[in-house]
Amino acid sequence: MSQTYEGVRWTTADLELLPDNGNRYEIIDGELFVTRAPHWQHQKACTRIASALDDWSLSTRLGEVVTTPGVIFTDADNVIPDVVWISNHRLGILLDDEGHLTGAPELVVEVLSAGADNERRDKEVKLKLYASRGVQEYWIVDWRLQQIEVYRREKATLVLAVTLFASDEITSPLLPGFSCVVGRLFV
Repeated sequence: MSQTYEGVRWTTADLELLPDNGNRYEIIDGELFVTRAPHWQHQKACTRIASALDDWSLSTRLGEVVTTPGVIFTDADNVIPDVVWISNHRLGILLDDEGHLTGAPELVVEVLSAGADNERRDKEVKLKLYASRGVQEYWIVDWRLQQIEVYRREKATLVLAVTLFASDEITSPLLPGFSCVVGRLFV
């Protein structure tokens, strides 16, 4: 379940004033989004995805994967994606002294939480944000349906390239040699 506060323009500085109560606070275009801790299966899918990407990253040494990192694009765009993968080159440039990314990782993964507001945030609001900030690939994962929508950059936007189901293999031009059966991410 998410909650939004409309009519107020929020900034990164405002986040410091919010309580540390287990909620996730994100700002997109000055709008505050508040979500509670996600479902166990949501978290499990994040762990499986991060594990598969981490195994590949450790073997190739091309980059790093992290769950729930802070990504501060601007003072009005401050989000916490479920999983990101970033190349070593970009990581060296975009990581600030407080350990937050200050620009787009190459790959962002969001696992859907139940509810129309949550789906709208991930499928519309964050898709637009990630496209405008230069994310190269965006995976929207639905653990209930055991499917992944893969969006890839075409010119200045992210376009749906493929929808993958449990028996399909996910690969990426960003991750040479990476391959994983989609269903393995939901067991």
